[in-house]
Amino acid sequence: MTPLIELSGITKSYGHVDALNGVDLTLHDNEIIGLIGDNGAGKSTLIKILSGVESFDSGTMRICGKAIDPKRHSVRAARRMGIETVFQDKSLGESQSIWRNFFMGRHRTNALGLIRVQHEKKEAMRVLTETLGLGGAGLSAGAPVSVLSGGERQGLAIGRAMYFNARVVILDEPTTALAVKEVGKVLGFTKTLKQGGKSGIFISHNLHHVYDVADRYLFIQHGRVVHEARKENESPESLIKTLMKWS
Repeated sequence: MTPLIELSGITKSYGHVDALNGVDLTLHDNEIIGLIGDNGAGKSTLIKILSGVESFDSGTMRICGKAIDPKRHSVRAARRMGIETVFQDKSLGESQSIWRNFFMGRHRTNALGLIRVQHEKKEAMRVLTETLGLGGAGLSAGAPVSVLSGGERQGLAIGRAMYFNARVVILDEPTTALAVKEVGKVLGFTKTLKQGGKSGIFISHNLHHVYDVADRYLFIQHGRVVHEARKENESPESLIKTLMKWS
């Protein structure tokens, strides 16, 4: 079966600094990869390349079997190919309503080009309540995002990605600075990706969180993938030992 994403020998430099130095990565259908590495290891650069924020210098990238031209790859192109990225605290406008955030940049319009407000409100609430299981007194389509907890905001961003038919959802440090209860929500939301037939890339410094949601783990150091492991052969403690080995 053709991988959803296939990277081979990807490099990226910023001046004299080599951020990525020959990265290989394969993501299969209905799989979640945990991306592990210290600060500066190359994780952020890698996900920016996948999501179209940055271009790569050399190597090959294929999405659903299609070779990607780094000069033409963009956020819009990545989305068209089914790749969505949820950045920590950067994906939502807090003063805007929940439904407007949900459809931001991709509003549903009628024949006259007017936004189908009621339809969008209904759809946003359906995904949040039925797919993600969110509820509470403050949860209404017209409420500002600021009324949501940190975990609920991540859920909104993940639900939005799923709604727009993302095949791959990249989660960049989604549990940072969250309380224990909120962390549990976000990890649960992440697991719904596979239940919905999606794939994901999960980045976190908390290896217990990575272990919980991922099927496979890639360790990145100095811009290279230095180790790969599968969940059935690992434990949170062994992941920590491996990270310390390569740090």
